[in-house]
Amino acid sequence: MRSLPLPLALTARLSPVVVLAAAGWSLTSGPFAPTPTAGQESASTTPDSSASESSSSDGSGSGSGSGSGSGAAVKAYAAAPTPCTSVAVKTIESLVPGAKTDGKEIPSTDTKARRTCSWNALKGFDYRWLDVSFEVLDSEQAADKTYKERIAEKSGGGAVPGLGDTAYSIVNLTTEDKQQTREGEVIVRSSNALVVVTYNGSDFETKKAPSTDEINKGAIKAAKDAMTTLAGSAKS
Repeated sequence: MRSLPLPLALTARLSPVVVLAAAGWSLTSGPFAPTPTAGQESASTTPDSSASESSSSDGSGSGSGSGSGSGAAVKAYAAAPTPCTSVAVKTIESLVPGAKTDGKEIPSTDTKARRTCSWNALKGFDYRWLDVSFEVLDSEQAADKTYKERIAEKSGGGAVPGLGDTAYSIVNLTTEDKQQTREGEVIVRSSNALVVVTYNGSDFETKKAPSTDEINKGAIKAAKDAMTTLAGSAKS
């Protein structure tokens, strides 16, 4: 097999601890958070997304406005669940072929409030990266405010029906040194918790990126697994 001249950004992703130490960790995206240079692709173009936000029967807590009249903070979750076991092994094997299924947890200053796990692998010429993050806020209202602020910064995506209380998905395509990378992000709110999934991929042989549909569906699949884990961690 010939050697691979990896683009600088993707070479950096193979050393996530170094990148995070230099740049700091941001929960809203994975260690590789490119600024779109080739336009944003709406996740609503796939069967998994729609053009408007909707509620879900599997989300914990009530809508974003519940509890506001009583003055009592709505809080279904007390702490972030373990992230590296939040996605099914079969899902990891499918989305990130060749990756160690136990993943790597990213250091957090407050593991009760936020936890993140990453999986990445280069198999042949195909590279894949997956991040799954949990963030638990003080109330449903605080989580809803944060959720709305984050999706406001990511225009061009679409709502994901049937996932949490509300969910949003977006896919971006970037090109560096003629190498394409496509990245999808799913943000979900359930009561006072947020789940953020980032999934991307590149083909170093063709220099093309996986399709929008593949990346979007993969990110949503991982988000569904993570939401199952989150629901299981709800306060009794």
